[in-house]
Amino acid sequence: MVLLLAAGCTVGPDYKRPEADIPTQFKESKGWREAAPSDALPRGDWWAAFGDAELDALMKRVDVSNFNIRAAEARVRQARALSDSARAGYFPTVGAGASAVRSKSPSLPNSPTTTNAVSTYSASVNASWELDLWGKVRRAAEAGDANWQASAAELETARLSARAALAQSYFTLRITDGFRQILQDTVAAYERSLELTRNRYNSGVVARVDVVQAEVQWKSAQAQLIDLGVDRAQLEHAIALLVGEAPANFSLEQKPLALAMPEVPLALPSDLLERRPDIAAAERSVAAANARIGVAKAAYFPTLTLSGAGGFRAADMADLFLAPSRFWSLGAQIAQPIFDGGLRSATSDQAVAAYDEQVALYRQTVLTGFQEVEDNLAALRILGEEARVQDEVVQSARTNVELTMNQYRAGVVSYLNVIVAQATLLQNERTSAQLLGRRLTASINLVRAAGGGWRADELPKR
Repeated sequence: MVLLLAAGCTVGPDYKRPEADIPTQFKESKGWREAAPSDALPRGDWWAAFGDAELDALMKRVDVSNFNIRAAEARVRQARALSDSARAGYFPTVGAGASAVRSKSPSLPNSPTTTNAVSTYSASVNASWELDLWGKVRRAAEAGDANWQASAAELETARLSARAALAQSYFTLRITDGFRQILQDTVAAYERSLELTRNRYNSGVVARVDVVQAEVQWKSAQAQLIDLGVDRAQLEHAIALLVGEAPANFSLEQKPLALAMPEVPLALPSDLLERRPDIAAAERSVAAANARIGVAKAAYFPTLTLSGAGGFRAADMADLFLAPSRFWSLGAQIAQPIFDGGLRSATSDQAVAAYDEQVALYRQTVLTGFQEVEDNLAALRILGEEARVQDEVVQSARTNVELTMNQYRAGVVSYLNVIVAQATLLQNERTSAQLLGRRLTASINLVRAAGGGWRADELPKR
């Protein structure tokens, strides 16, 4: 009967996932390719969609060497150990001990005088078990499991963040390499223009000011090229940190970026709750807080503890393990707190307030997830339109440089016109490279906002 009672009573509310305001579709997803079925969504190695073998190799090093991921993995093991420690309450505590004591009592008036010392030897096993009558242990185990699952989701969040940061830094570095190549070509073009201007000056066709302007333009481009090295060095150092290596021992060879923009399929907003590890972690934290309410409520009810002990006790070591030296005891104790100055009530109120806090944080995390998806959908759509126009601008600027140089050779325009045309081309080529970098960043952020192919059913189970 006691066991049936212990199995049937669990105080505190049973967990139910909090409601969240979920739109039927994303505002910015009009015209976007919807994933159907959901298996089309990026899974596992989502970065492979960018088609860069060097990035693939760096991603493998992140999982092994990134210290933020290692720290998150250690937190998962801590949470698992705490969950196991909560489950230990289901079982009795058993201990064993042995002692050897020699003592002599003092001689007192009107009492027998003991002149000899007395020896006592004992060996025993004892056990105690607090029955889980009100589900305190069960709720603590629920909280431990939920915390463990939340830590596992946070580990995946750390992996996703590290991978996304690596992809962004890597692509930014490659964009920098691409613009470096543009600047190198520009410096070479300006040098040719300077040589042409010097020849025309030596022939008496143009004034000295044209040569000076050409030299200023050429050296200015050289300075920009040199300055670009600062950005590249810092990006290389950031990548080294992400792969867990000292910057002094890490380098990436310069090469231009050559890839196609991947098309990221999109799921329904409701799927976001299952695909984002940070949302899953927040939901599991709500479940843990709910279980802790039950732990606090169980403190209002009496506790029943069963205990027992058995062993041997004798005055002579030779007689210790003989049958007459045996002893045993069985007992039960029930305890009910009567007055605690409001401690239990305050603990219960704190648990309820903590639950309300986690619910609010969960709903905020969900809304943040929707915002991030909308932001990056809008960015990809708008930046894609801008990139198409910018490509046309660059092409027109190149044509303008050619025409202006021909006019300058013919003596129709001054060298100032050439400078303006060349500066316009360089600025638009820079803008075009920056647009590609922003589109790549938005694409990576969209994958991250969609959970990176992870799903909540990948959380560990008991």
